[in-house]
Amino acid sequence: MKRIFKTTLAASLLALSASPAFAECTTIQDGTLLTSEGDLIFPGFNNWGYNYQAQMFNGGYCDAYRDAGWCQPYADVDLMMKWNSAWLSNKDCDGDGKLDRHPGSDSYIGSGAWLTNHMSGKVEVNGKMRKWTYFTKIVAAPDDATKAFDAARGIDVWYAADGTEIGPVIWDFFATIETISNDPSAGEHGVLYKSPIGPGFGHIDG
Repeated sequence: MKRIFKTTLAASLLALSASPAFAECTTIQDGTLLTSEGDLIFPGFNNWGYNYQAQMFNGGYCDAYRDAGWCQPYADVDLMMKWNSAWLSNKDCDGDGKLDRHPGSDSYIGSGAWLTNHMSGKVEVNGKMRKWTYFTKIVAAPDDATKAFDAARGIDVWYAADGTEIGPVIWDFFATIETISNDPSAGEHGVLYKSPIGPGFGHIDG
């Protein structure tokens, strides 16, 4: 079951609408902005582990999903997320009372948005509890990228304009550019995937 949540990362939690930026923006410090669940946003970490001002999450995997019932098999997993302003801003510049997503862009495509996820937990191996870790980087595909099916791997892949592979498609608009797993129960030790275009941010901003 661990494989299921590794690909079900927490980006869907941050689904907020975006519109062209206005001259005046509302900040978290103003004390009026709301989450998509209708909760007031304030500086620092909230009870679930989100720090929207610092653009990060640090808590339990299920806390990221507000302790949803489906998540309980993964309740012992720790999760840290970090993202940039194109993924989820810490301001409201479109006047809808919520934090902006891909501000200045009609969609995530070409926005330069990125997200990192770092998960960890313990698994029993030969009667002993061993730690496992899993890390991944996800970026929005650039405007001139194309999506194609890779029959050899059985997955859709984003490609840059020059044909260089960006990474496997995730959540339609995004590509996975790096995956690192250290899991003694699965025999995984190190990099599972690194984008040929480069795993660092800034290579494929929109």
